[in-house]
Amino acid sequence: MNVDIVSAFPRMFESVFGESIIKRTIEKELVAIRIWDLRDFTSDKHRQVDDCPFGGGPGMVMKPEPFFQAVEFIQDGNKHLTNRRTLLMSPQGATFSQQKAVQLSKVEHLVILCGHYEGVDERVRLSLVDEEISIGDYVLTGGELAAMVLVDAVIRLLPGALKDASLEEESFSSGLLEYPQYTRPREYRNMKVPDILLSGDHEKIRKWREQMSLQKTRERRPDLLSRQDGYTE
Repeated sequence: MNVDIVSAFPRMFESVFGESIIKRTIEKELVAIRIWDLRDFTSDKHRQVDDCPFGGGPGMVMKPEPFFQAVEFIQDGNKHLTNRRTLLMSPQGATFSQQKAVQLSKVEHLVILCGHYEGVDERVRLSLVDEEISIGDYVLTGGELAAMVLVDAVIRLLPGALKDASLEEESFSSGLLEYPQYTRPREYRNMKVPDILLSGDHEKIRKWREQMSLQKTRERRPDLLSRQDGYTE
């Protein structure tokens, strides 16, 4: 997979993409991530990427020219990658989900645009963007943090990034929350690991985990149960 991220604050990505699974996935050459400074695509001496909104109002709006220049430059350098999606991280976008992460993990080339300030000139959305994506019903200072979340969720699904069994048992992979997990020691501060997990009976353990997954989902996210085929309260 190839990921190109366009941001006015490119240094924000250095620490996140230099650690843990993302770092290992890059080292395995399962993904190539390039961060582009939006200011490099400006033409004025001040490298301005924002301006006052037409019609008045508070804040600043990100200008269209740098985004157009950046996206066209990226596309020209990656003409061999035809399976491409250009995303705009925006609170107005569709809510990101595990299902969307799975869809995007099958895309060969992701171009991610990070908004900032009061938003992005509407012409960027109309002409350059395939999808607007939000990571939740709240507003961040910019799209950089949202882009990090999206990239992390997508990259870990690439073949070879994680063990397949680990992915299958994660929360939301089955449509339910994951069952409780335990490790050593068996007892800590009078809290014991459930006996069934120490029984060695894999079928009983499987059924217990399934039951606990349903119970946790019913308690914390009952809305997920309504999406399960054949389930009724």
